Amino acid sequence: MSIFFLDKPAYAETHYKFKLPWSLLYRPWPEIFFDAPFQFQVGSEKKIWVIIKDAHRFPVILKQVKISLKNHETEIKLEKALDIFSDSPLAFYPIELGELPPGDYTVFPEITVQKKDKTKTFKRWNYPFLSPKPLQFKVLKEELPIPEGYFAGEMHCHTRYSSDQIEFGANPQVLQEAASAVGLDFVCCTDHAYDFAFSESDYLKEDNPVSRFDSLKKEIHALKKTPLMLAGEEVSAGNSEGENVHMTVFAPENYISGLGDCGRYWLKNEPTISISKVLESTESPCFAAHPKAPMGFLEKFIFRRGYWNSKDLKFSKKQIRGIQFWNGSRDEGFFEGKKFWIEELGKGNFLLPIGGNDAHGDLNDCVSVKIPLFSLRYERNHVFGKVRTVVKAKDLTEEGLKAAFQTHSVYITDGPALWWEKEGDSFKLYAHSNEELGIFKSIKIFARTIDFQGKLSKSEILLPESVVLAPLKNEISVRGQGYAYLRAEASSEKGFFALTAAQPV
Repeated sequence: MSIFFLDKPAYAETHYKFKLPWSLLYRPWPEIFFDAPFQFQVGSEKKIWVIIKDAHRFPVILKQVKISLKNHETEIKLEKALDIFSDSPLAFYPIELGELPPGDYTVFPEITVQKKDKTKTFKRWNYPFLSPKPLQFKVLKEELPIPEGYFAGEMHCHTRYSSDQIEFGANPQVLQEAASAVGLDFVCCTDHAYDFAFSESDYLKEDNPVSRFDSLKKEIHALKKTPLMLAGEEVSAGNSEGENVHMTVFAPENYISGLGDCGRYWLKNEPTISISKVLESTESPCFAAHPKAPMGFLEKFIFRRGYWNSKDLKFSKKQIRGIQFWNGSRDEGFFEGKKFWIEELGKGNFLLPIGGNDAHGDLNDCVSVKIPLFSLRYERNHVFGKVRTVVKAKDLTEEGLKAAFQTHSVYITDGPALWWEKEGDSFKLYAHSNEELGIFKSIKIFARTIDFQGKLSKSEILLPESVVLAPLKNEISVRGQGYAYLRAEASSEKGFFALTAAQPV
């Protein structure tokens, strides 16, 4: 999402004052805070980052960090002298934690910082009016379940190339390291098309978007090969009602413009490109982003934002390939978006379900500007890598993944593995969990009947092959005759969830 009275958290920029002489959030210090992945998979390097923003305006010396890590069995205390001079617009300083036994950790970090002749100690962050919150992460004792030949990815996240008056993202290298920690195979960085069109150092100064997009691609290309990092976009496009909606483009060949709701032109927020024009401009898979996410009056009025509808999904030449209705949490936007997706399935439009997090950095939790100039807020949704899209691909390459999104071998999850395999005229559903995720509370299999004329029924049915209180590993065979498609959902006793794409019969 973007700026000004929004419901999507991000690394919070607090120094911009909208040309006013004051701001309750403004402090003559850089933004200083800690972040860490929400989990560490088996064998991954354990670290947290000290993040410094706007130190080029307010240079500081990082003197010392103290970190207390607590789990139910023990407390580990770390203390490290830094003596790092920081004067960069954005910098990430890693703090190695060493080996940690599996378990849930609550982490209380603090940092001592010197600015000229003043020395201050901040606990977790120096954000004004916001009580310090501990980091929380899990060190896993088991590998996350994933079937052979499948790859797990983050489909919606933002780097520092998404930056404006109140928010900013992370460095691609940091996202790659975090991806390795949480158990991702690929990351599609979907920075705002409109943010590419403005300077990173001056949010209101127009810049060459093609050059900035190419810079992101070059920066990503210079990284390690795995996890695979890809340069994508979140494009603002006009829907059938003339309103701005967001769509993600998976690794487009070139920059795609879309400035409709960039927030730089005040009330001049008409869409600058249509959905169909975006689709015509690329061969890459395109997805409807958070299609039914709730929005307030100001977001609708000032930014002219609307919702996706059925008319926006299918065109004569090309169509949207999927709907990203799982956007960090299973909230109202999730359930309304899932309903929208199921309605499209009933029309024979077998769109893929897509999951992502819309994380602007946000590796562990989220701080955002609630009201510009006035207040901040904190929550633990929209965390990088928490909701994953898992696809079956020939190989872990850009071309392999793009081809995979043309199939139906896709599921979305925040933990369990759930996938279909075709066996002759039948289908077999596999559901795998582990002890940390919990046994399955339920595995539900849905189908939509089809008559001899090829007409689909008005609603889905729940098949009797569905089960409750299922073990950690399940194999369920389903006959496909008489059905237009099959799909499945699974919930674990510890609250984790997975959902498959519809399998055409």
